[in-house]
Amino acid sequence: MLGLNRIRPTLVLLTCLFFMPLQSAQAQGTYPQKPIKIIVPVAAGGGTDFVARVVGQKLGEALSTPVIIENRPGGAGNVGVDAAAKADPDGYTLVMPITSFSVNPSLYAKLPFDTQKDFAPIALVASAPLLLVVNTQLPVKTLGDLIALAKQKPGTLNYGTSGVGTTSHLAAELFKYKAKLDIINVPYKGGGPIVTDLIAGSIQIYFSTVPAALPQTQAGKLRAIAITSPQRIPSLSDIPTMSEAGLPGYDVVGWFGLFAPAKTPTPIIERLNTEIVKILQMPDVREKIQAHGLLPGGGSAKELGVFLNAEIKKWSELIKAANITPQ
Repeated sequence: MLGLNRIRPTLVLLTCLFFMPLQSAQAQGTYPQKPIKIIVPVAAGGGTDFVARVVGQKLGEALSTPVIIENRPGGAGNVGVDAAAKADPDGYTLVMPITSFSVNPSLYAKLPFDTQKDFAPIALVASAPLLLVVNTQLPVKTLGDLIALAKQKPGTLNYGTSGVGTTSHLAAELFKYKAKLDIINVPYKGGGPIVTDLIAGSIQIYFSTVPAALPQTQAGKLRAIAITSPQRIPSLSDIPTMSEAGLPGYDVVGWFGLFAPAKTPTPIIERLNTEIVKILQMPDVREKIQAHGLLPGGGSAKELGVFLNAEIKKWSELIKAANITPQ
């Protein structure tokens, strides 16, 4: 009897080990069995929401299940992201955070989640370069001209931003830091009023989204100086990058990535990555994304994780050096 009692636990353990791979395979094979929710931590109508809905529709078709977009704005994106961090790691709750996802760990003393530990990367969905534009009355045509003018007249040029920690703000701060400039931040509540004041000459400089600035540059109401991405973009192939124009290594893009709660099973992450990458290669999807001044993403889940860590490091260094604090 004593020997049998010793054998039984071993048999139970071996049985569990035998069936674990089978259960994992079954879970992968039957996923998904119910609707998938993608949390978008901003209000409906913006670029992130647009991309989430385009990709979400295609993902639902690929997986033969509804994909629901849930907008949960607030707290510079932290409200929606926190909800995703606390969701069950079963592949049925995903999140598409905004660029502040990589900024907030350095901007806020404490967050209700750990950006690098509480999420599993799935895929980079899109990136959003910014366009450096200036008032047409400003006597500059190149980035070199703008830097020279700012150094000749320190503390006299103004730039608009749409809030602390936003991409437009960080792009301007990185510009100031790399070029060693004394230019003045004028905060606004949104991009629309900034463009209006820039055209009027109340401010002189703005790092704008491409869709917001492109019609004004084409109409001759604003002057485009440089694009903030590492490479030129198809819709503005004649506009140099910031790096090409005189600031080597300058790289600022807004980005949208898809993440799941940590501990989501690897087979589910891999399945989602495979489908997202396929979707981002579809001509109609690429056309829709590019029409909004965005660049389609792709790549592996691991690559998104590496990118996220690099972004966190970059913004941490800038926030510390420039002494940026939330308002």
